[in-house]
Amino acid sequence: MATPSGPPLPSRDRARASVIRNAVGIGLASGAYAVSFGALSVAAGLSVLQTSALSVLMFTGASQFALIGVVGTGGNPFAGAATAAMLGLRNGLYGLRLAPMLGVRGVRRLAAAQILLDESTAMAIAQPTEPLARVAYWATGASVFVLWNAGTLVGAFAGRAISNPADYGLDAAIPAAFLALLAPRMKGREPWVVGATAAAVALVAVPFVPIGVPVLLAAVVGVAFGLRKGSEPVDVEPSLQEPA
Repeated sequence: MATPSGPPLPSRDRARASVIRNAVGIGLASGAYAVSFGALSVAAGLSVLQTSALSVLMFTGASQFALIGVVGTGGNPFAGAATAAMLGLRNGLYGLRLAPMLGVRGVRRLAAAQILLDESTAMAIAQPTEPLARVAYWATGASVFVLWNAGTLVGAFAGRAISNPADYGLDAAIPAAFLALLAPRMKGREPWVVGATAAAVALVAVPFVPIGVPVLLAAVVGVAFGLRKGSEPVDVEPSLQEPA
């Protein structure tokens, strides 16, 4: 005899449950991706503690990969940090968009700023109402934060046991990550112009500047194009790969 089911959830509760399920799914995908970051960071010369600190304090995947990419190839750490900062500038623009909707005050503003990511922003602005948007933002940010840091720790310890990450294909994770982030945005003429210009500047600079600086110069090209566009709306697309 079939067991009677409970009363159906109200539509608002069903919507909240759906948002939270999606948030956890994004966190799981990010955590799996963080394993490769942890392993590559240790292979680049950082300790397990330093690797974990990067994920806790910096907590923006593209910037973290940029930093260890520069340091791991013998570049100046300051050039790596500058490149990471350039990539993180977009998060400030997200904050301008979300601040009125979130309406946080006091200490909660620090927590909200820490989880300001591509994923949490995209989930928030995709919701039909502000209450759902706030649920999506906090649930996605918290899920990604916890699972990204857990994945980083697992990867860092695994990296210590691997003599050569290239044997497992982990050395390809950084360029593959950036290509995955870039591909959905290459729509229209302007992104290709920006990308081609940035690549040309980096290639020309390679023989003349220290390791890591060409990447920084390419990032400057992107920022310059962004400033030229002024206050046009920011196009945010969800990424299920990492916190950006």
